[in-house]
Amino acid sequence: MPVFEVCVDTVSGALASARAGANRIELCAALVEGGVTPSRGMIRQVVEVAPIDCVVLIRPRGGDFLYSEEGIRVMLDDILAAREAGAFGIATGALLARGMIDVGVMSRLIEAARPMQVTCHRAFDMVRDPREALDTLIELGVDRVLTSGRERSVIDALDLVADLVSRSDGRISVMPGGGVREDNIRAVLDRTGAREVHFAAFSRRESAMKYRNDRPMMGADSVPGEYERVVTDADRVRAFLQAAS
Repeated sequence: MPVFEVCVDTVSGALASARAGANRIELCAALVEGGVTPSRGMIRQVVEVAPIDCVVLIRPRGGDFLYSEEGIRVMLDDILAAREAGAFGIATGALLARGMIDVGVMSRLIEAARPMQVTCHRAFDMVRDPREALDTLIELGVDRVLTSGRERSVIDALDLVADLVSRSDGRISVMPGGGVREDNIRAVLDRTGAREVHFAAFSRRESAMKYRNDRPMMGADSVPGEYERVVTDADRVRAFLQAAS
């Protein structure tokens, strides 16, 4: 069976994923921005209560993956927090302005993370040459790379992901993610030969608030408001696993 990694942003999401049979979670915050580093409190609580491997996203802000020295120091401090909490691993990435893996920064992040495992997250999808980038990550000793194959959905890049899996030759795990759904997860695994897969399994739940003021918005109009939560759904996680079997 492949390893199933679920993207979550709450303690309840981590517990739901574990109950449903997932092998691992990637813990994030601010998923409307593509994910940033969760709080230290969230990391500690998830690692403490969830009986499942936890990979912590190390990304100090949304946007590109070209970081200042100040941003790098934040990442190093967040890695320390994840390691001290007992996390299984981190997911991170840094690029040069030319669209290549930033070897200098990645080396610092990897060194700070060990003995935790290190995933290069979807910064990989923003590189100029994915094959060259994969070779660089292998040389750096990264454990896995999460990729949608440089497309909005991995289902549109299965040939490239399959080529990366073949090119890796067991030296790094190539983990498809991005656009993986219950109705395509089996095809993603079969056509790429990947042994790990990453997905989110969210559903919408109504808030328990009785009094509601719908006039102000605490974020952009395009994201769920104060009275709707996007949560990890254990039934959807199970559906993914069943679809992949």
